[in-house]
Amino acid sequence: MRVAVVRFPASNCDLDAVNALSKIKAVRPALVWHEDRTLKDYDAVVLPGGFSYGDYLRAGAIAATSPAIRIVKEMAEGGTPVLGICNGFQILVESGMLPGALLRNTTLRFVCRWVEIDVENNNTFFTAGLKNRQVLRMPIAHNEGRYFLPRHELDALEAAGRVVFRYCDDAGRATPGSNPTGTLHNIAGICNKAGNVVGLMPHPERASEGILSPFGTDDGSLILSHLGGAG
Repeated sequence: MRVAVVRFPASNCDLDAVNALSKIKAVRPALVWHEDRTLKDYDAVVLPGGFSYGDYLRAGAIAATSPAIRIVKEMAEGGTPVLGICNGFQILVESGMLPGALLRNTTLRFVCRWVEIDVENNNTFFTAGLKNRQVLRMPIAHNEGRYFLPRHELDALEAAGRVVFRYCDDAGRATPGSNPTGTLHNIAGICNKAGNVVGLMPHPERASEGILSPFGTDDGSLILSHLGGAG
């Protein structure tokens, strides 16, 4: 599978994503500049983390207007798998590919730490094969990761099973203490209706090898590996 990792001005996790994907059998990742119109030649798209355009206006707001995102929207509507990581999730929301908004953390500080997330939906492209309520460990690093939707829309999102990941404790409980940013309902990631577009704030590419993790685990690879056909 050919996977495009879209690079925007000031992206800083694009090479991390390419490195993690290159270790997955049958995956051929490539950096694609956001003005490159060859995106349609790829089988999947990853929007990496970082601070595209310096997070001016709002995180992901300027990148959401780039030529690449117009193409990614068309690809997503046709069923192409799209994964947005951290800033990539913010771009998916700002572009309207996923609902809601990502607001500034309630701590009013940049939060960088390892967290536990609970798999709430294993029927998406990127979570197929995982167990519901499986707990994964990976890091977060963001200032604007507080997911928000108006109450009635949030209830509809929950009812439709579109919450994919939720911050939890090591026993899988979504408690206030396990919520690092004040995000509503401990939401760490969501998907579109079809399940081929997933956005999450934690970084699976930074948890794709045991040597990168203080726990010696490679939980991030469980998400990325589906691009190699594991799903």
